[in-house]
Amino acid sequence: MSAEFPVARPRRLRRTAPLRRMVAGTRLHPGDLILPVFVKEGITEPNPVGSMPGVVQHTLDSVRKAAHDAAEAGVGGLILFGIPAVKDGRGSGADDPEGIVQRALGDVLAEVGDALVVMTDTCLDEFTHHGHCGILTPDGEVDNDATLERYASAAVSQARAGSQMIAPSGMMDGQVAAIRDALDSAGFAQVPIMGYSVKYASGFYGPFREAAECAPQFGDRSSYQQDSAGPIGEALREVRLDLAEGADAVMVKPALAYLDILRQIRDAVDVPVAAYQVSGEYAMVEAAAANGWIDRERVIMETLTAIRRAGADLILTYWATEVARRLPV
Repeated sequence: MSAEFPVARPRRLRRTAPLRRMVAGTRLHPGDLILPVFVKEGITEPNPVGSMPGVVQHTLDSVRKAAHDAAEAGVGGLILFGIPAVKDGRGSGADDPEGIVQRALGDVLAEVGDALVVMTDTCLDEFTHHGHCGILTPDGEVDNDATLERYASAAVSQARAGSQMIAPSGMMDGQVAAIRDALDSAGFAQVPIMGYSVKYASGFYGPFREAAECAPQFGDRSSYQQDSAGPIGEALREVRLDLAEGADAVMVKPALAYLDILRQIRDAVDVPVAAYQVSGEYAMVEAAAANGWIDRERVIMETLTAIRRAGADLILTYWATEVARRLPV
């Protein structure tokens, strides 16, 4: 190469930590993170989740502390998952004004005010004794339209209790439209919806089902969640349907195994896109780190950076508070 065209040396910009920080193309901010939190009715002490080291089923008291810590660290949002003391076939606890989610909402909002966005998962699997995400027909199928009525009622109940964002996760056809109509009719037109628009029937959910006590008692959820090898374009179709029905933000779940899908969605829409770093992703890193096989903090940051780089504006992660404390504001 002649002197007129000197050899490029990319390593020059990687030589020191300040140089690398200055030219970083992907940056995480505490406000990008959303902390998933489990709160269980009837317990007096936080209950550790065996398959998710560091994660607990909270009491109404300890969930306030978790929310306070998240807000203090600058975390952008918190999403509540409730585990009722009693479950039944219709998921009655989901829209009970005195249900565990509704009471937790009041306590958390009293603790953090508007320091972060307090949102709620809107589904039935944590509340049904069979563990499926909806009302069942006599032959054991999930009844889509009957389930929509329950989602709508649960969403209104959560909004009345103070939920600042509704996040329907059941993958029923028409769920966003049913919830949007119900919220608007009940005087909650200002409450946004973040649809779990692209949610795959994944093997990465096992630890979550222990934490939320919602494993299906028969069959699985493959008939309503998306197939991991499904048709190209199906994810984008689901997103477009949710947006047409009134979703204000959309989500891809899980995150790491579907970064290609996340990128497609980010390139196609102009609303906030979230990605859920799910329980199995968390558990694998924690297990490998406990065995000394990986550098825990480095891998946590590497995975979150990958999700952000693929296009996520928001990331739901069980490490939200821990990571937020390490990030520059």
